[in-house]
Amino acid sequence: MFWQPEWSHLVPKRKSKAKPNGKKPPAEEKKQYLELEYTKIRVVDFDLKELVVLPREIDLNEWLASNTTTFFNLINLQYSTISEFCTGETCQAMTACNTIYYWYDERGKKTKCTAPQYVDFVMSLCQKLVTDEEIFPTKYGKEFPNSFESLVKKICRYLFHVLAHLYWAHFKETVALDLQGHLNTLYAHFIIFVREFNLVDPKETCIMDDLSEILCAPAPPPAPTPAPSAPDSAPSPSSQNHVTER
Repeated sequence: MFWQPEWSHLVPKRKSKAKPNGKKPPAEEKKQYLELEYTKIRVVDFDLKELVVLPREIDLNEWLASNTTTFFNLINLQYSTISEFCTGETCQAMTACNTIYYWYDERGKKTKCTAPQYVDFVMSLCQKLVTDEEIFPTKYGKEFPNSFESLVKKICRYLFHVLAHLYWAHFKETVALDLQGHLNTLYAHFIIFVREFNLVDPKETCIMDDLSEILCAPAPPPAPTPAPSAPDSAPSPSSQNHVTER
């Protein structure tokens, strides 16, 4: 069901939780991640739309739980590849495009934190939720809570913030590690999934619409291979010269 990165044997723990406030950080730089030489790189060549459609025999909540857990693990893994470059000095705020994300604790207190702190908050919250049997049950017959869908939406919103920050602040490092194909595929798969089930408000994801429209567009069908030209037919026996042995 899911493509797996070649480096998926590394799964570090990170943490999570937040809301954007719309304030603008310094002037926007040229978006390297929109250049064709990078957007054309993927690690799969099939239609990701086929991966997110709910199978007839699967319960919706089971499908959301399975996909959400996998996206959490993959995005956590993708962030881990550049985490040494995402520090309190290099990323003094959790930024993406023209947005600064602030963290809101359980009491609703707003906190500006560095990007690595924010990602730690996000990943720890997601880890706590997806491993809670009362929220993401794994045993047969266990019911999902009434709040399940709203919690999935919260997780997906926070995971989108991490993906947006990866492109905005750490795409150069991702390219240097030759992992842009993994990031592009993960991002496209995630966006197609949350759109399919309306899990993230479009107002939240609009800051990356330029990239989404490129990466989520159906891949053009491969050019048809021209049929090989028929070889010249052999001369008919009647046209050949025969030599009769004596």
